[in-house]
Amino acid sequence: MTSRMSAAERREMVIEAAVAEFAVGGYEGTSTAVIAERVGVSQPYLFRLFPSKRALFLAAAERCFDEIEAALREAAGGLYGEEAVAAMAATYRRVLADRPALLRFQLQIYAAAVGDEDVARLGHRKWARLWRELAQWTGAEPADIMRFVAGGMLVNVLTAFKVPFGMGQALPGSLDEWAKGLRWSDDGTPFDPKGGDV
Repeated sequence: MTSRMSAAERREMVIEAAVAEFAVGGYEGTSTAVIAERVGVSQPYLFRLFPSKRALFLAAAERCFDEIEAALREAAGGLYGEEAVAAMAATYRRVLADRPALLRFQLQIYAAAVGDEDVARLGHRKWARLWRELAQWTGAEPADIMRFVAGGMLVNVLTAFKVPFGMGQALPGSLDEWAKGLRWSDDGTPFDPKGGDV
């Protein structure tokens, strides 16, 4: 006999499904019916767990930020200074490669925050916490934390645009090499003169 799933377990499943669905459709383009169906619950049951679609989006956004923070914290564990920063940078690239929904959902969160005060407040709180945590884990100065965070945002853009950059290579060098080697065909398609389409 299998035990029944608790409301807390169902709630976790709904949040995970919401991250995946909102990552694709964003807030406006994702229905709660699709999320409920993905989990195998009814819409009325979903609304017992989350009073509104907005509450579910905010819970999913919080989960997205928390997962990234947890991965960075684990990467920095036992390290300090530049070693911690390098480990976190490598881990963040891996997270984006292994969990593409987290990148897609981050981008949806940023888009939603432009016109939604609740999402903007959540992002404000989570970014402030991450900044404080980065300082604590690494001992880095504010300018170094800013460079790390800016590098992470650049990696988001590069990943979204499918710009090739090496996991083991220094980012500035690999990007410089890529940009200087890129050419454009007459129809606007990028190609690598050394080896076909990009």
